[in-house]
This record gives sequence, C-alpha cells and structure tokens, in this order.
Amino acid sequence: MLDSAADVLVPALAAGVIAVLATVAVERLGGVLGGILASVPTTIVPAAIGMHGAAADPGDFTQSMAFIPVGILMNAGYLTLWRVIPAKLGKRSHRHLLSATVAISLGAWLAVATAVVWVHEAARPSEALALAIGCTACAAGFCLGIAANRVPPPAPAGSRRVGPAVLAVRGLAAGTAIGAAVLLSRSGMPVAAGMGTVFPAIFTTVMVATWLSQGAQVPTGAVGPIILGTTSVSAYALLATVLFPRMPAPAAAAACWALAAGCVSLPSYLWIRRVRATSGSRRATP
Repeated sequence: MLDSAADVLVPALAAGVIAVLATVAVERLGGVLGGILASVPTTIVPAAIGMHGAAADPGDFTQSMAFIPVGILMNAGYLTLWRVIPAKLGKRSHRHLLSATVAISLGAWLAVATAVVWVHEAARPSEALALAIGCTACAAGFCLGIAANRVPPPAPAGSRRVGPAVLAVRGLAAGTAIGAAVLLSRSGMPVAAGMGTVFPAIFTTVMVATWLSQGAQVPTGAVGPIILGTTSVSAYALLATVLFPRMPAPAAAAACWALAAGCVSLPSYLWIRRVRATSGSRRATP
C-alpha cells in the first residue's frame, strides 16, 4: 500500500518542484532563455518513471509515451491562443482579457484532448501506428515552433518578485496533474494518462501568474520559445519507448533527458537567439 502511494506521490512532488523552478526561470531570465528552460523535459521525467512502474503491460507504457507528442502539439496550439486571443480581444480590461484567454484556450485544449482519447478508444491503434502518430505529431510541433519564432515579439524578464504562496499554488497544480496521470496509467487508460501528463497545468500557471505579476509581455514573449522548446518533451517520450524497456528506469530517464535536451533544447535556444539578434539588427538598420 505504501509503495503504491509512493509511486504516485513521488512523481507528483517532483513535478511540483520542477513547476516552481520553471516559472521562476521565465520571470527572472526572460522569455527566450526562461521559455526554453521552462520547456525542457522536466515533469515528464518523474511521470515516465512512475508510469513505467505502474503499467500493467509494456504496451500500455508505449501507448502512453507515443501519444504524449500529440498532447505536446495540442499544447503548442494552446500557447498559440495566448498570442491570438489577446490580440483579438485587446479592448477588454486587463483582468477580463486574462479570464477570457484562460477560458477559451483551456476549453479548446480539453475539447481536443477528449476527442483524441475517444478516437483512440474507438480505433484501438497498434503500437506501431501509435508510434507513427507520435512521430508525426512531434514533427508538426517542431514546424509550428519554427513558425512561432520567425517573427519574435519582445520577451523581457520580469521586474517584480513573486511571493511563496503563488509559487506553492503553481507547484500544487502541476503536481496534481502528474499524480492524476500516474493514477490513470494504473487504471488501464494509457492514452488518457499520456494526455494527463502533458495537461498544460505548468503552462497555465506560468502564463497566468507572470501575466498578473509582471504584465502581459513577459508570458506572451515566452510563447514562441516554449512551443519550440517543448518539442524536446516529445523527443523524450519517443526515446522512452525505446530505452525504458531496455535499461533500468533511472538510467533510461537520464539518457532520454540528455539526448532530448542536447539535441533539441540547446539547438532551439541557439537558433532563437540568432533569429532575435538578426531581427534586432534589421530593425536598427535605418
């Protein structure tokens, strides 16, 4: 009984701590570096370990990980709405605009997630097809991330300190989402678990909290880097389907993280920085 509780609580607590560190990164380091750091594979690490241990069948783990890129692609769309909705509803008051943005973007995410789970349960794709879907979603997310950063908006760092109570709420939201994902994995619902793993709890808390404490430019400036950076989470999930069955879980988790961060996160940051430097030079040219 205690071991079962630990399998859920440990990933949830780890995710909560990571969520706090990610949001502080965006606020203190600005939208570019902070956005990339906030989107490196973080909460998926304890989630993958917990779901691998909880999976009744190796195929369930593969299905969960294969559909995570689909959820990441949904998150890219979710974050894109944080740029589009304020631009469309810009005449509203500051707080009403934030409320409308949260309601519309989360509603859209939940609707698409429900449809994905329903279609999966109806179609029951094979592991090979699930992996093909995951690879396609990963590639689509990468293309969307490139497009989101070609014309970069301002991405300043925050100038106000955020209190510990706000940070605690952010951590609680992320920890709850990951704990729920592990429980879903135990219940024999691998795709729902995959969707739960990438539920935009951290992104929502990052966007809302930084909007309220720092102003709209800080979170909206981080949207592009986060969209591209989260491709590393898709890469981690796909790598996990290969490495976790063949290695001890801690070693597999470390190898997946190193490969995803080194091959996706770091190049993404260097490319975005170069794009912004080139864009700034063009604007400065008379």
